[in-house]
Amino acid sequence: MFLAHIAGRLAGLPTVHAVTLGGSRAQGTHTPDSDWDFAVYYRGDFDPADLRAVGWAGEVSEVGGWGGGVFNGGAWLVIDDRHVDVHYRDLDVVEHELAEARQGRFHWEPLMFHLAGIPSYLVVAELAVNQVLHGTLPCPTYPGALRRAAPPIWRDRATMTLHYARNAYVRRGQATEVAGTLATAAAETAHAVLATRGEWVTNEKRLLERAGLRSVDEIVGGLTTDPAVLARAVDAARELFATVSAGDAA
Repeated sequence: MFLAHIAGRLAGLPTVHAVTLGGSRAQGTHTPDSDWDFAVYYRGDFDPADLRAVGWAGEVSEVGGWGGGVFNGGAWLVIDDRHVDVHYRDLDVVEHELAEARQGRFHWEPLMFHLAGIPSYLVVAELAVNQVLHGTLPCPTYPGALRRAAPPIWRDRATMTLHYARNAYVRRGQATEVAGTLATAAAETAHAVLATRGEWVTNEKRLLERAGLRSVDEIVGGLTTDPAVLARAVDAARELFATVSAGDAA
């Protein structure tokens, strides 16, 4: 009843053509405490005031309030004592990114709470893994062109991130900055690994586990402000990333 109630109210908002359930609940990996993630797919102008008017407690952003890119806003709500996230999805943008992904093209965007940022094909991944509750949406398979194009781009970003850490932070003994760049490069490498496999990514929560990179924790956990220790950590991360990437490529 809860699912149908929320989906029905969201589907009734002006310009909304489809509603999906996403996140761990769509993929069957949720726990009893997991949030409920919904997305509203609209065509044309969507007015967040219509969502506020429903009367649910919480915060409702303006369109573009969460970065202004493909991940363009939403709401954090509490409904019947349950935490509910609602994401705005512009169908024109989603369809454009689907066409781009099929040609092996994408762009990178920064997004809060995502170490490596997000690829524009994240909204295509959502089409593939979310459960459609109302309306009709495409359910794409992972494009072969994207499997070929995305991994080297992500690997190059990871290489440059580690290179910068070695040249800018290691010699200064800046352990915090090195830790941050190692985490970022690990996430970038994980994107490359999963793109090589043709596996969709919608967030970073289980990204390192899925890519086989969880052992980077041991490298980060051994950091000190000694430049020699930091240099060995960067080298160890580079070796780990290369080994995992080579294994998936094979």
